[in-house]
Amino acid sequence: MKALVIGGGIAGPVTALALRKAGIESVVFEAYDSTADGVGGVLSVAPNGLAALRIVGLDSGFGDPVRTMVMSDSRGRELGRVEGDPSRVVWREDLYRRLRDLATAQGIKVEHGKRLVDVETRNDGVTAIFADGSTESGDLLVGADGIRSTVRTLIDPQAPAPEYTGLLGFGSYARESGVQGDPETMYFVFGSSFLGYWAEPDGTVAWFNNLAVPEPMTAAEIAAVPHETWLARLREAYGDDMPARKLLAHSDTVIGAGPLEIMPSVPNWHRDRMVLVGDSAHAPSASSGQGVSLAAESAVQLARCLRDLRDVPTAFATYERLRRPRVEGIAARAARTNSNKRGIGPITRLLMPLVMKTVGKRAFTRDQNYRIDWDAQVSR
Repeated sequence: MKALVIGGGIAGPVTALALRKAGIESVVFEAYDSTADGVGGVLSVAPNGLAALRIVGLDSGFGDPVRTMVMSDSRGRELGRVEGDPSRVVWREDLYRRLRDLATAQGIKVEHGKRLVDVETRNDGVTAIFADGSTESGDLLVGADGIRSTVRTLIDPQAPAPEYTGLLGFGSYARESGVQGDPETMYFVFGSSFLGYWAEPDGTVAWFNNLAVPEPMTAAEIAAVPHETWLARLREAYGDDMPARKLLAHSDTVIGAGPLEIMPSVPNWHRDRMVLVGDSAHAPSASSGQGVSLAAESAVQLARCLRDLRDVPTAFATYERLRRPRVEGIAARAARTNSNKRGIGPITRLLMPLVMKTVGKRAFTRDQNYRIDWDAQVSR
């Protein structure tokens, strides 16, 4: 069996590695002419995602460990705390490079400059047609091509597009701000606007936040606005909120991460010999902290289904059955978090400590404790 994997970012190589472990040959096709070195910011890989990555051969010795997550309000009142197996905070380019090197070491071919434009399907296979006029045939095609997936629209021309959450992402570093923190703890502050931060071993504090902006802006459009303008706007949005006020006062630059987007429920994850994994099927927005982790899980589950069921349509249907409830539950919780990030009203402010310490903590812990048993047999 041969798989054509469309998308060479994070989900594509993980899918190819999982398929190889299942005994399925694959080729990865990337639309861009060059590798993605230097592209993207910082992301978090949760314990469940690290477990999925270990299945495909990537150990967790990358990035910085985060063992505790503390939620508080802008007055310093703790709303909730989660402790357990560590997550890893890593630059996207570092994770991308490690996956690319691992795929290369295992003999997985990655072709660049291959932008998919169409697909021809048969009862026993599929042919990918690329913008340069070339074609490639295989037994199945996997769309790991992100939130603006071409494969998704080929499966279903009426498929929904990603939705803007009303938030733009920013981040930077503050030095000599007076804000203290444990280097292995991530802090989330829900005040006038949302802010997250963690302390580096040298005392520098890395922070990221979400600013409510009615209309979306691309990362390029954000970058065209002077740093001073964005910092002034952020300082105004946070007012006297702590520790945001201190962190922003001691930051000279700001990096725009672009709009926070979320995928609504995608009705059709597969058709004929085509199937979706990762953000192309289920992008839960950055507020979930689970984007990369869910993509890795889906890659592993798809490979298990193809390994054990062999019949491609049956494997696709079983894969969706295993994945859809989990990813849509996480996306729904992320959507509620997005709402809180846009500002907390007085009633929510009163109820939030109870919600964080009970329902929120249980769901968060359950999501992170999820593990896939690679050796277990998949049944229909």
